[in-house]
Amino acid sequence: MRAVGYLNPSLIDDPAALVDIDLPKPEPMGRDILVEVHAVSVNPVDTKVRRAVKPEGGAWKVLGWDAAGTVVATGPQASLFKPGDAVFYSGAFGRSGTNAEFHLVDERIVGKKPVSLDWPQAAALPLTAITAWEALFDRIDVRKAVPGAAPSVLIIGGAGGVGSIAVQLARRLTDLTVIATASRPETQSWVHALGAHRVLDHTKPLAAELASLGLGAPAFVFSTTNTGAHLAEIAQLIAPQGRFALIDDPAALDINAFKRKSVSVHWEFMFTRSMFETSDMGAQGALLNEVADLVDAGKLRTTLGENFGPVNAANLKRAHALVESGRAKGKIVLEGFGPGGR
Repeated sequence: MRAVGYLNPSLIDDPAALVDIDLPKPEPMGRDILVEVHAVSVNPVDTKVRRAVKPEGGAWKVLGWDAAGTVVATGPQASLFKPGDAVFYSGAFGRSGTNAEFHLVDERIVGKKPVSLDWPQAAALPLTAITAWEALFDRIDVRKAVPGAAPSVLIIGGAGGVGSIAVQLARRLTDLTVIATASRPETQSWVHALGAHRVLDHTKPLAAELASLGLGAPAFVFSTTNTGAHLAEIAQLIAPQGRFALIDDPAALDINAFKRKSVSVHWEFMFTRSMFETSDMGAQGALLNEVADLVDAGKLRTTLGENFGPVNAANLKRAHALVESGRAKGKIVLEGFGPGGR
């Protein structure tokens, strides 16, 4: 089967950073299902792994987590899906990735594909939807009020992949005032269109920007990018007893400034459940099914920003470069493997 991989971590301008390769078609065992991949999307985690992680044993490392495709075979213990089912999902961190024609994934972290979306539109959603959902509803529990705080959530990085779906989830599933950040006219328009009540420019001091709205200190802050640069501002602007979640990897995270406000700090890493095979691992499949229902009901929309064409090394390198630039709007998706087959 066709796939894209690498042998050594490198910068994206290295000719060997991503290479078109041929691999054996895998066979499902246990609770795995085998999916024929029709579309994938690129996430920051793809670029971080490509730069830093050396494959074990000299084998090819295949990246990619988000996918939408058709089930073609199931393992002997699998019972949730059958061949022919259309699915979408984000795979497990320690397994071979979705940048391949066929992919193995544990059925417990898979959801039914939204009927109203095509393959690329569906592939844009899983990793970011899981991340945003878990951050908002499992980690900082935005449905539980903070006494005395303004009933609002500040989403830093509202135009990125996670921010784009977090804005929608907060707007559609809560009564909170949704405040998001974006720095360019096109990304600010994007975030407004997704449902944000207010949009701030995160290149300016956020505490002063927020205060100018006259809404009061927000109960919740969800930072999706550049947390290290904004940490002092977040500590200043968040309400006492507020709840703060982050997903990125700041070089240092000194949370002492949150102590006097008794602010709780929550990490969100959507691979935790599959990595540790937690007892609630199946919650991610259920979550994706609920996202699919919300999409088909017209309450959520895809966050697809650009379609870069077929899955191959050249197109994936372009996608990685744009993600690394920090200027992507929504999600970058690739569709199909072009003509031919193996």
